[in-house]
Amino acid sequence: MAKTGKTHRATTNDPNALGREFKRRVKTKRGPALLGGIVSEMLRPSLARIYKHAGFDFIYIETEHMLYNGRDVADFVLAARGSGLPVVAKIADLNRPEVIRLMDCGIVGIQLPRTETREQVEQLLDWMRFPPKGSRPGDPVLGAVDYVWPDNDAKWLKDCDDATMMVAHIETALGYENIEDIVTTPGLDMLYVGPYDFSISLGHPGQYDHPQVKKAIRRILDLCVKHGVAFGTTTSGAKPAAQYVKRGCRFFEVIDELGMIHTMACQTVDAFQTAMAKK
Repeated sequence: MAKTGKTHRATTNDPNALGREFKRRVKTKRGPALLGGIVSEMLRPSLARIYKHAGFDFIYIETEHMLYNGRDVADFVLAARGSGLPVVAKIADLNRPEVIRLMDCGIVGIQLPRTETREQVEQLLDWMRFPPKGSRPGDPVLGAVDYVWPDNDAKWLKDCDDATMMVAHIETALGYENIEDIVTTPGLDMLYVGPYDFSISLGHPGQYDHPQVKKAIRRILDLCVKHGVAFGTTTSGAKPAAQYVKRGCRFFEVIDELGMIHTMACQTVDAFQTAMAKK
C-alpha cells in the first residue's frame, strides 16, 4: 500500500494501548473479573456509549448467529474504541478474510466458536499475527491504527501482536475431550466456555448449574489457572459468577442488549400493571 498521508501532524496516539491494557487486566490475578456487554443485533454507537456508562469493561460482538453489514461492524468498533471500550468479536468459523477484516477495523480479540483442536487455535493465531510470527497482512491506515499511519512500522507490528488476544471457545464434548491440548497451545490468551451449547453437548440443555456441567466447567477453569490462560464464561446470575471468580475466573460475557431490553420491558409493564390493579 502506498504511504499516502505518511507526512502528518505529530501525534502521541498509541493505537495499541486499548488492547494492551485489556490484555494486562484480563491476565492479571489481581483486581475484579472483567465484565463484557454482548451485542447481538444493534450495532449502534449509542449502545457503545451506554455500555461504557454502565461500567462494562469490554464489548463482545456476536457474529456467529447474526448477519451484519461489514461497514456497520467497522463503525461500531470505531465508536467503541472512541469510548475506551475494547472489542472482542466471535467469528462464524475459521475464515481468513473475516479474521483479517475484523482485526483491521480495530478489535482487540478474536473468539473462535466450537474450538475443538490445537490445530484450530494454531491456524487462527497464524492469521492474527504479523510476520515472522504469522501471516497477517499489513494495512496500517485503518481502524486498528485509528486512521493514522504509524511513525515506526516495525514497532507497530510488534506492539500490535503483543496487544492482540486469541480466545478459544469451548462448547462441545470434543472440545472438552481435547481441553488440555487446547489450553496448553502456545500463544492462547483466553478461553471462554459457552455454557448453553456446552450444556447441550453434555446432555443437560440450558442447565448451566447442573452438577455435571459445573464440574466440567470447573475442571476447565482449573486447567486455565494452572497454565496461565485467562478463563471466562457466562453464568445464570451474579451469585454463580462469584463462585467462579473465587476459583480464578477472569472475565464474563454477561448479557446482550436484547436480554436487557426484554428484562426491563417486562419489569416496567409488570410494575405499572401491579400499581394500576391496586384499589
